[in-house]
Amino acid sequence: MKKLIFATNNQHKLQEINAILGNQFQVLSLADIDFHGDIPETSPTIEQNAIQKARYIFDLTTENCFADDTGLEVAALDGMPGVFSARYSGAKASYQDNVDKLLLEMKDKQNRKACFKTVIALFWEKQLHLFEGKICGQILTQPTGKGGFGYDPVFVPDEYQQSFAEMPAELKNKISHRALATQNLISFLQKQ
Repeated sequence: MKKLIFATNNQHKLQEINAILGNQFQVLSLADIDFHGDIPETSPTIEQNAIQKARYIFDLTTENCFADDTGLEVAALDGMPGVFSARYSGAKASYQDNVDKLLLEMKDKQNRKACFKTVIALFWEKQLHLFEGKICGQILTQPTGKGGFGYDPVFVPDEYQQSFAEMPAELKNKISHRALATQNLISFLQKQ
């Protein structure tokens, strides 16, 4: 079984990645390697943030590791919140705070198109590799569903009638931006 460190403190992301990866890999969290600090996320793009986080843990451990960064890019808001998705309403914002701000800014917008994008940066045998997943859809006018996290209650992917928060986790974990990026990561790792 291949061992990988996932450079995150986000338990939701960790659960989602483990559900997608199954038991093909042993995924260690930052807590598993006894790292309890903050990883800098100061880059201006989703790709650069993923690289920054992965490089930070790789430099610390010299182990195979990966990090992801995800953003919701809303057409009517010129791609915002994008790289700022997790802290859209401030550094200590809750998921609900971010959703509330998004809905307020989208209140009078006719164009509801948006895309979720995840980029995974992997350091494997000291080499950097990038994997992207993207899914487009629409922003709802109000939250629906109790599952998922983040913007899931207000995002309905194209060709579906349910928000990510209404979908069974198994379905979301097959079609989501993170799932698509992770599948690209797995395809790469299976060839190693």
